[in-house]
Amino acid sequence: MTMASIRVLHVGKFYPPSRGGMEKVLQVLAEGERALGVDSRVLVSNEGPATVTESVDGVPVTRVGTVKRVGSVALCPTFPLWLRRIDADVMVIHEPNPVALVAHLLARPRAPFIFFVHAEVVRPAWRFKVFYRPFLRRMLRLASRIIVTSPRMIDIAEELQPYRDKCVAVPLALDADQHALTPALAPRVEALRQERPEPMVLFVGRLVPYKGVDVLLRTLPGLTARAVIVGEGPLRGELEALARDLGIADRVRFAGNASGEELTALYHACDLFALPSVTKAEAFGMVQLEAMSCRKPVICTDLPSGVPWVNEHGVTGLVVPPRDVRAFAAALQTLLEDPQLRKTMGENGRARVLREFSIPRMVAQTTGLYRVVSGRPIGQPDALSV
Repeated sequence: MTMASIRVLHVGKFYPPSRGGMEKVLQVLAEGERALGVDSRVLVSNEGPATVTESVDGVPVTRVGTVKRVGSVALCPTFPLWLRRIDADVMVIHEPNPVALVAHLLARPRAPFIFFVHAEVVRPAWRFKVFYRPFLRRMLRLASRIIVTSPRMIDIAEELQPYRDKCVAVPLALDADQHALTPALAPRVEALRQERPEPMVLFVGRLVPYKGVDVLLRTLPGLTARAVIVGEGPLRGELEALARDLGIADRVRFAGNASGEELTALYHACDLFALPSVTKAEAFGMVQLEAMSCRKPVICTDLPSGVPWVNEHGVTGLVVPPRDVRAFAAALQTLLEDPQLRKTMGENGRARVLREFSIPRMVAQTTGLYRVVSGRPIGQPDALSV
């Protein structure tokens, strides 16, 4: 026997197998919460025109049909109807998510909601003020609690300042062994290491402007190193051309959307991981945790976001000013020349992931908030259960 389970509706943008950091967090939360007896469900946009309700690894997921895409925004006319139709004791609305913000205004569902801010919206100032900020401020005002992904975000996010008393830091998490090195993968790791004699710098992410991949490429002419760039995006052709112009094309491999075992092999084959992002659109950097879980030191940038909080300067890696090619090159040189420092920082990174970024810890924090917001207990076996 169990107590009545609390019903939680996660409202996101998309859901796996759609790729993306927010999508992965949504999956981890929904699966982890259901394992604790929470009736967690998901409402997102579909990649196609049909509305589909299905079970994905035990999680009920409704994907609302999209009639058109405008940039990264899916236009889903029936989203407000679904938002009102699905009963919940608590909603968790994941932001940035313009579709959900507009749908909430139109549907006006009765359930209290938690606003989960994964990242600040980075748009031209006039467009943000006219089209987005009114919806954002409404949600911040009405939210029972506001989740952010790092304590640093509470201090630096301008729109959150009037609502600091409602903010709760819940660091993102991952399975520290999702990229574990297996005996079967060892030959592939060794083959990757033998592809070229230079030490390997790894980048994983979308090839879009805020990721700053051009900064990484511009460091390579003065270094004895090679780079493997994992990811796809609109800048791929431009970045490949830049590598040719810099005379480093033979030391840069664009690996596309490597995933699964190949991505795991790359994490273990590389000597260090680089995240050269240049704007606060990079709010956390989950790929840093993936690299740290594989005992790799990280070089990231000192953005006004959670990125430099995840990677502790001098402990798990190095932090340098954004867009500073010379500083990034110097940090790379420091780690490339010192194998023992790389090893120490890599071990520190693995320990930090296990200590601070575990899935059970994140799920315990979210379910605790649901209990507070709803005033209902989380389903747990009672004293008579067998």
